[in-house]
Amino acid sequence: MELFRKKNKDEREVEPQEKQSWKQLLVLDLKDLLYVLAIFMVIYMLFFRVVVVVGSSMYDTLHNGDRLLLISSNFYKEPKQGDIIVASKKSFANGECIVKRVIATEGQTVDIDFQKGIVYIDGKELIEDYIYTETTLFEGVSFPVHVGEGQVFVPGDNRNNSKDSRNPQIGLIDRREILGKAIFLITPGDEGGWSRFGVID
Repeated sequence: MELFRKKNKDEREVEPQEKQSWKQLLVLDLKDLLYVLAIFMVIYMLFFRVVVVVGSSMYDTLHNGDRLLLISSNFYKEPKQGDIIVASKKSFANGECIVKRVIATEGQTVDIDFQKGIVYIDGKELIEDYIYTETTLFEGVSFPVHVGEGQVFVPGDNRNNSKDSRNPQIGLIDRREILGKAIFLITPGDEGGWSRFGVID
């Protein structure tokens, strides 16, 4: 006599699926969030950095206390005329960050008529609608200046209140000294309010 019989497919007990508790789901969600944040942080550290403007050398374009988003020098390799860059020069202020505008790149020649306040690049007058004051302050560098390979010439937009490439302590900036290009004003500083928030020209 058959004491036991095999259950057919329809008679087999279906094991109930384990239901995940809300705590387990929360842990899974937190893990996913941490992965996303980690990826974001890696991208941020490779591509971007944030700096705060100190002083008024870039007034009226940038103000003291402005917080800027930069494209990191890891990806910003070719400075162009008009770019606003952040650099660190060991020979000036113990390597503190300086924010300036590129007006000449390698191979170009810069000359300045300090009496008329006019800047010349390769013999042509540079039209500068972004400056706050004309370039009448002589800081010690002899002109004309030839910009060498891998270098840029950078003054501040507030020409008579800026230590920059006209000053022998700074001079020409090497590309390796550039930390990045300013692309976005995240939060405004002392003046101007939130109307200045946005892409930097």
